[in-house]
Amino acid sequence: MTPRIETRAMSDLPRLTTPWRIGALELPHRVVMGSMHIGLETLDDGGEALAAFYRERAEGGAALIITGGLAVNAEGRGGVDYAVLTDDAVRTRLHRVTDAVHDAGGRIFAQLFHAGRYAVTGGAWQAVAPSPVPWRAARGEVPRALAEVEIAQTAAAFGDAAEAAKAAGFDGVEIMASEGYLLNQFLSPRTNLRTDAYGGDGPRRRAFPALVYAAVRAAVGDGFPVTVRVSGDDLMPGGTSPEDSAEFALALAALGVDALSVGVGWHESTVPTVQLAVPKGAWVATAERIADLLAPLYPEVPVIASNRITDLRDAESVLERGHVDAVALARPFLADPALVARSFAGEHSLVNSCIGCDQACLDRSLTFQPVSCLVNPRAGREVRFPVSLERRRRIAVVGGGPAGLAAADDLAKRGHDVTLFEARDHLGGQFSLAARIPGKEDYLLTVRSAEKRLRAAGAAILTGTSPAAEDLAGFDGVVLATGVRPRAVAIEGADLPHVLDYETALTRGIPAGTVAIIGGGGIGVDTAAFLVEEADEKRRADAFAARYGVEGAAEFARSRPTRALARPRSGSLVTVMRRSGKLGDGIGITLRWVALSNLRDAGVTMLSDLDYRRITAAGVEIAHADGRIELVPGETVVICAGQERNNPLETEIAARGIRYELVGGARDASKVDAVRATGEGLAAARAITR
Repeated sequence: MTPRIETRAMSDLPRLTTPWRIGALELPHRVVMGSMHIGLETLDDGGEALAAFYRERAEGGAALIITGGLAVNAEGRGGVDYAVLTDDAVRTRLHRVTDAVHDAGGRIFAQLFHAGRYAVTGGAWQAVAPSPVPWRAARGEVPRALAEVEIAQTAAAFGDAAEAAKAAGFDGVEIMASEGYLLNQFLSPRTNLRTDAYGGDGPRRRAFPALVYAAVRAAVGDGFPVTVRVSGDDLMPGGTSPEDSAEFALALAALGVDALSVGVGWHESTVPTVQLAVPKGAWVATAERIADLLAPLYPEVPVIASNRITDLRDAESVLERGHVDAVALARPFLADPALVARSFAGEHSLVNSCIGCDQACLDRSLTFQPVSCLVNPRAGREVRFPVSLERRRRIAVVGGGPAGLAAADDLAKRGHDVTLFEARDHLGGQFSLAARIPGKEDYLLTVRSAEKRLRAAGAAILTGTSPAAEDLAGFDGVVLATGVRPRAVAIEGADLPHVLDYETALTRGIPAGTVAIIGGGGIGVDTAAFLVEEADEKRRADAFAARYGVEGAAEFARSRPTRALARPRSGSLVTVMRRSGKLGDGIGITLRWVALSNLRDAGVTMLSDLDYRRITAAGVEIAHADGRIELVPGETVVICAGQERNNPLETEIAARGIRYELVGGARDASKVDAVRATGEGLAAARAITR
């Protein structure tokens, strides 16, 4: 059975839509749904939630899905919410998953996983590794070096897990040997300090991964697909050299591997790999190097490229270059389960694009929370929020920002009669502001695709319209998503003409000269980036390539400036201030370090632990914690001190007895972010139609 996808417009993706093989398995197209830990793997629901998650992606055209990492034994778990493949209860749950994917016309591989020293144990067990070398975030925990007998036992555990996967109905397995996990740790001289048969030089460091592959192959037999996720570049000083990575790929091909998927980077690398600051397709050349190495000797071994590819038109361009055989995307399948079906039907404008924010996916995964998606809050919650219509209702959504769009999109998708009101002349709200920040251009794609889907579903969209309460009386319910407005500050001089709120600054621009930013949270950091980072995507990609020495990082970048400034302002002209707490607080854990690093490199001054005394014509007078008084220069002062509710309708609507749901910043502006806003928008769409 093949995925049920539209084919009427496949001509614009001719390479992606050609069949290919992984070993004995024939696949109808060359888009792979890559591995993601979802956080549902250990849920005691008989596998219902995980099965529903994967089923929806298979129904949307994913022909081959790779699961999140499934631990081969208890000590190989990445954390408490990782499932162990050989557990009977897990295998039963996973059988439900494979049945669901097969019923939807897809194929699914189990990723065989061992975290090694990256296991977050919380003291429940001790992490193991080739050598007792802790990683940067280990919080004092030192992994125990595996004894030689334990190495053999661990390889056998991989074989047992592969056998369990086959018994659970999986169509193949992928061995995780990338991203700094156990096999990658054995390959790296940075973490493998052994002097026995499993360390000391390249061939001996490769001995354990080779042993693992042999155990897996012996367990599943020659006809069952076995692939390996290899590291094309660890991006770690003193790590595996490109030559050693190449030798490992050749060794696997010689052993008979059915395909290689190429990853990059370790969790502790100081080179960003998946964040929105990373240019699209930045790591394609890494996979191409391995493909070019294998092609003359092992043309039967396909190579799969991955990382920061979000649009299937870009994936088509990757294949057009003629090196790799397929492309793997992971988070884009969170954002839009129908990514493949829509793209193959030529409906690219309807695709709900991954914006690379990491907030509801990677950030949650690293803190052991169930994964979802900022732009698709149903992701991972398909059972709780099924797409069904019990009774058609007429619903008004007031506000076309993130929360309102999420509510309207869900209502329209389920067949309700939706009218969306937006006071501005365009949709987007805070997303439209975010899209003006260099690197966040794709936030506008979310807005535009939502508008396209709403219009396709027959929703009425009224921009430039602020309804009064009486205008809403005829609806069965109202979702109030009127958002936030910049919060004013009680600082002497805040009413001076050179003082702007962040919304005015981002929409109208900031005059030349020095800029003092009051507020060093996420909005303040974004405002500084707006000033000092390159606006043109192509030039920004060139700068990324030069900074990190990444070959081909600018290959897929487009020249689309995000703001009117032709060139960034010198960071020496910009100061970001925060009264107390961490600079960049509120930015997700995988993005914050990148954002702050970029500002530091640009020369931005960042100050904290201070009091604001007054704003003058020359800047902002502050008092440091040690009592020093300083005048921070600011020919323009931008207030980024948070937000307050914008909720003009609730009182009158309630007085009229109109049924309503209040969401996002309009409900509570304290610590509001887009993840909370879109999640509340979805929940409101369900509550208002009950």
